[in-house]
Amino acid sequence: MAARAPLIGIVDSGGPAGQMQDARAFHAEGDGLARPDRLGHGSAVAAMVLRAAPGVRLRHAQVFDDRPVTSADRVARAVDWLSKDCDLILLSLGLAADRAVLCTACAQAVHTRCILVAASPARGAPCWPAAYPGVIAATGDARCGWHDLSLLPGNIIGAWCASPEQGGTGMGGASLAAARVAGHLAAHLDEAQGDPFNWLAARASHIGPERRRAAAR
Repeated sequence: MAARAPLIGIVDSGGPAGQMQDARAFHAEGDGLARPDRLGHGSAVAAMVLRAAPGVRLRHAQVFDDRPVTSADRVARAVDWLSKDCDLILLSLGLAADRAVLCTACAQAVHTRCILVAASPARGAPCWPAAYPGVIAATGDARCGWHDLSLLPGNIIGAWCASPEQGGTGMGGASLAAARVAGHLAAHLDEAQGDPFNWLAARASHIGPERRRAAAR
């Protein structure tokens, strides 16, 4: 019997129409039917995951509508829903305030051994859910090519983020870096899922903002 393809949950603005059959929208007033992506952001991060791991399945949890604005409650409900079946949840977003409902949802997902990857700013104050224990925080690192990773202060994983230094165009930054980190894990889930953070850290070719080491083989 063939192995089950990993299921990757994406908490964002949804995806293109062809990816939305199994999607759900999380509105302020409750859950509902999801519509195809109107912002383009969820589609962009989904494309990055599929570029890295073409064999995975995607499930979209739509928490953005026509604007990139959401709430901790909406994101928490999305995490609760996805964590029931998904091997990994990508949150290419960050909220400025810690909220108990989101903390609880992420802690429960981590407890079930679902991998969570969230966008984290390269500088400045922490954001959530990236700052929660057990959540892998990811940010953009202009030193990183497509195959590279870095380990930054605060145990943040740096990755390719469509920066101009690496030939990137269009959307970029921590949200796309989180998608790239999720792609690294999704492509090697069998070997990474036991200890995903350390699996990533062991493959970092850049350590800290300045020091470097040879890439792991």
